[in-house]
Amino acid sequence: MSDTTPPLHPMEREQLRAESTLVVTVKSSSEFHDDITDEIEALERGDTVESTPTLSFASYDGLMETLTPRVLDLIEAICREEPASINETARVVDRDVKNVYDELSRLAQLGIIFFEEEGQSKQPVVWFDELTITLPFDSAVGDTTTVVS
Repeated sequence: MSDTTPPLHPMEREQLRAESTLVVTVKSSSEFHDDITDEIEALERGDTVESTPTLSFASYDGLMETLTPRVLDLIEAICREEPASINETARVVDRDVKNVYDELSRLAQLGIIFFEEEGQSKQPVVWFDELTITLPFDSAVGDTTTVVS
């Protein structure tokens, strides 16, 4: 199993641990770009930017495909049980190690978790205490869910 997620610098891990909330939202690519550009310009002017860590998906479907009930259960189990390794995480959730590894790798790529490495062991760490999902109902969001009547 190879992991393509770059390791976090110890300062980055400590900075994440200081945060308590991850906001998950849906924004179009252009809206996300505009928000980032505004924040960069504010920083260049010397303004303070209060920014909550945010994970933005381009569509409702992307959010729902990523944060499934099964994935949310996995995140909650890591918070509750603090397993010391990927194998232990798989035991805690009573699932196949490879499937858990794949999901944890995806969560790490998205910044939802990070790994603390000690020897051969990789401990998944959820750095936030609360996950807040905001769903703007805006026509600017490209791919919306289908309403069934």
